Amino acid sequence: MTKEEIVEQIKENALNQQIPIMSDEGIQYLIQYIQEHSVHRILEVGAAVGYSAIMMCLASEDVVVTTIERDEVRYLEALKNIKKVGLEDRIQLLYHDAFDVSLEDEYDLIFIDAAKAQNQRFFEKFEKNLVSGGTIITDNMNFHGLVDQNLDEIQSKNLRQMVRKIKNYITFLEDNSRYQTHFLKLGDGLAVSIKV
Repeated sequence: MTKEEIVEQIKENALNQQIPIMSDEGIQYLIQYIQEHSVHRILEVGAAVGYSAIMMCLASEDVVVTTIERDEVRYLEALKNIKKVGLEDRIQLLYHDAFDVSLEDEYDLIFIDAAKAQNQRFFEKFEKNLVSGGTIITDNMNFHGLVDQNLDEIQSKNLRQMVRKIKNYITFLEDNSRYQTHFLKLGDGLAVSIKV
C-alpha cells in the first residue's frame, strides 16, 4: 500500500467511527499554508487518530509535529496510524491532557483542534511557545453552522454553552491586538491568527 492509500484508509476509518477529523477543504488549506510559509515546527492540540498530524507532515519533508491527545483509545489509534505511515520519527505524540503539558519548545504553527469550549484557554496556554510572526490556527469556528445561529434557537443547553464559548473566543481573537486574525469559511470554519 502507498502512503496515500494508507492515509485514505485512516480517513475512512475515522469517518466510519464518527471520529471528528478535519474536512478536506480545511486540510488542503493547512497543507498549502505550511508550504507557502515554510513552516517547520508544529504543535497540535487534539490529535484524535493522528490524521491531521500525518497530513501536515506529508506537506513537507521538513515538518515535525508535536501533538497532544488525552483520550486513550484515540491516542493508541493515532500511534498505530503514525507507525503505519512511517512518521514516528517526525511526529511526537503525547498522551496527556493539554492543560497538564508543559512545553519549552517554540513552534512556527500551533493548530488547535480539541475541546471547542477550551479554545481560548489552549490559545493562552501555548501562545508563549509561538515564534514571533508565527500562526495559531483554530478549527471548527462555525461549529456546523451553529455559531451563525441565534443562541435562543439552539435547543440543547450544553450545545448553547459551547456555541457561546466559541462566540466569546471569536470576540477574544478580534480584540487581541497582539494577533491579526482572519476568519475563513473553509470546512467548518478556521481562525488564522498571526502573531504581530
